[in-house]
Amino acid sequence: MAARETATGDWSMAALLAGLRAAAEPTRLRLLALCAAGEVTVGELAQILGQSQPRVSRHLKLLCDAGLLDRFPEGSFVFYRLAQGSSRAGSRGAGLAERLAALLPTGADETLRLDRERLAALQRARAEAAASYFRDNAARWDELRSLYVDEAEVEKALLALLPVGREDELLDIGTGTGRMLELFGPRVAQAIGIDRSREMLAIARSRLERAGLTNCRVRRADMYNLPWPGPSFDAITIHRVLHFAEEPERAIAEAARVLRPGGRLIVVDFAPHDMESLRTEHAHRRLGFADREVSDWCTAAGLRMNRVQHLPGGRLTVTLWQAVRPAARRAVRRGTAVPDGQALGREVSA
Repeated sequence: MAARETATGDWSMAALLAGLRAAAEPTRLRLLALCAAGEVTVGELAQILGQSQPRVSRHLKLLCDAGLLDRFPEGSFVFYRLAQGSSRAGSRGAGLAERLAALLPTGADETLRLDRERLAALQRARAEAAASYFRDNAARWDELRSLYVDEAEVEKALLALLPVGREDELLDIGTGTGRMLELFGPRVAQAIGIDRSREMLAIARSRLERAGLTNCRVRRADMYNLPWPGPSFDAITIHRVLHFAEEPERAIAEAARVLRPGGRLIVVDFAPHDMESLRTEHAHRRLGFADREVSDWCTAAGLRMNRVQHLPGGRLTVTLWQAVRPAARRAVRRGTAVPDGQALGREVSA
């Protein structure tokens, strides 16, 4: 029987026993320790443990069924990591998984120490493969960055427009190298980046591992069909992605669909320009976006455009558009009502 939590988030005796039974086996404890250190594939886990993939897969299934591990398919690969959750959403076994992982003697136990060393070697190999891909493409990205304002200025403006808190959950659409996760990860409870490029996801994973951001993860997913059934995030970023999109309005509508009431969407992209070379040499589908265009898309998606900021530099102007999902209205006294977002002081005036 899969472990379950009560409505208050506390574990029942039966659920606690189910979780403990799932973990009470040497190989499964080793798997918990490895998955607590980062995202690992079945093949990598089998290599580290020196066991067959079918045997490791059976152990992983028991841990996933108990809610102690999260499983994320990505093309022909499946990644596993320690279950994570927050006060509002997440894996039902996250709290127990974290407690069990904290009890493991990773430093004193020789078996666990060797497992971690083998995992570190695999992570170094991943990082080198990602760095090789980045080196092969860095010249093109450096050429593009020279055309607009310094990225540090863009990030400074982003942090000002998106004041997140320690309880917030963030989604970065088209995460690329994972820079938005690095920027916001230390400020939020959880952050997820999605991208369709396996090469970019490899770079992002390497950067997150190097930064020690265990509350951040990346997934291969389509921005037009996000893998969440409804509102799941307090903040969403779409950072220099829309100019590649065939249907940018659909990407914004899909982002709005998974944004919680009172949540914010930040779109960062170029203002309209006439650099056709970006279309032919950098695969840009659109040569920038007008404020009215982005505002109309946000309005159609049920969002309210709240603020627009332009950062001129070089031949291109970077624009940041901030839109808000109106919070559900609630009565504060007879005959009156105010938006929850305003009551919480989370709005940013235009």
